[in-house]
Amino acid sequence: MNTRLPQPLLGNIGVIAIVPDKWGPQWMDRHYVISRLAGYFHVVWMYEPEWRECLSALRQNGVESTESSPKPAALHVYQPEYWLPRFGRPEWLAKLTARQRLKHACDLLRAQGCTKLVLYLWRPEFADALDLLPHDFSIYQVNDEYSFTTTEVPISPAESRLLKSVGQVVLTSPALMEKRGGFNPNTEFVPMGVDYWKFATPVPEPEDLRSIPHPRIGYMGYLKRQLDWPLMLELSTSHPQWSFVFVGSRRSHPELDGILNQLSGRPNVYFLGGKPTECLGGYPQHFDVCVMPYQMDDYTKYVYPLKLHEYLASGKPVVSSPIRSVEDFQHVVALADSREEWSNSIEEALSQHENTPNRREKRQAVAREYDWGPLVHKIARTIAVHFDVPIPEVSPIYGSPTLPIASAPLV
Repeated sequence: MNTRLPQPLLGNIGVIAIVPDKWGPQWMDRHYVISRLAGYFHVVWMYEPEWRECLSALRQNGVESTESSPKPAALHVYQPEYWLPRFGRPEWLAKLTARQRLKHACDLLRAQGCTKLVLYLWRPEFADALDLLPHDFSIYQVNDEYSFTTTEVPISPAESRLLKSVGQVVLTSPALMEKRGGFNPNTEFVPMGVDYWKFATPVPEPEDLRSIPHPRIGYMGYLKRQLDWPLMLELSTSHPQWSFVFVGSRRSHPELDGILNQLSGRPNVYFLGGKPTECLGGYPQHFDVCVMPYQMDDYTKYVYPLKLHEYLASGKPVVSSPIRSVEDFQHVVALADSREEWSNSIEEALSQHENTPNRREKRQAVAREYDWGPLVHKIARTIAVHFDVPIPEVSPIYGSPTLPIASAPLV
């Protein structure tokens, strides 16, 4: 890319964010973080497709472009050339293609006048980048338990080395802090946030919700195996007067097919599919109760749900499984474990007491403290401090009004 982009606040610093997914219309936490970092620095979003994905794309007449998805001007999506996929082996080929991908991403930043380079890693398997590209600073962000097992396992030696070697570690949940917080003195807790104004500003009822009867018990997010689907089946059976609404794309887990098919056959259960992030704000606003029905195990205890503060920003009552990261929000979230507790908690959430203006404002006040702007400012400030450059105490926020840094939570 030869043209100069509009300059962010600190335009001489460039960030290569190595991420596990494409830039697209359905956002996860990294989309929010990286898009807002682009208010401070030039940033490259770098997804590394495996060779099978590149081969499949070639057979379908080209690699799918993601440039049409909205993004800030200082964020460039680098989609590696189809001849530079990520290989697992042989090692020499894996390093060769990885080095070339990193060089191309670096060239994009150099073309924008960046003289300082930050590597921002979003998975432990990207650690090889630290040895393949000269850089001035590195960050490793952990937003999950990457063993993906439901029973506790120790941190792998490879991830231990990564935690110790980077310039900054960012952890997103209390349980992750407890497990990984002691490896690197430069470790910071930055929880999941919310695009507050997107979810708090009243919007019209989405068209596909209009025909669904109240009360609506709503879930928003990926339909994944970590959710307690037997619980949802029991509740929808025992409460036919409630409409259970699921907004989200389905993760590929064959073991879920049977129970999801059972749920789909129930007259009071509605699967509305995945939605672009820009359209999500209206869904929790027009639910009657928002739910987070997670299974309780050694994987979900590390989860900090992105939807937590999105639900709270809507002002609607929230009921959740008592996973570790939600325990600190019992003043605004009802916790339920057994089927009976879930039934009672949803009944209470539907009551007049939980739907007063005061309760709504209390929930929204908590969400406002977790707006992505002040949270990402903490990360940007860490980068700026490393390079000994001043950073404004105002957060440049992509896509929503500015919130003062003073509103950031004490984490």
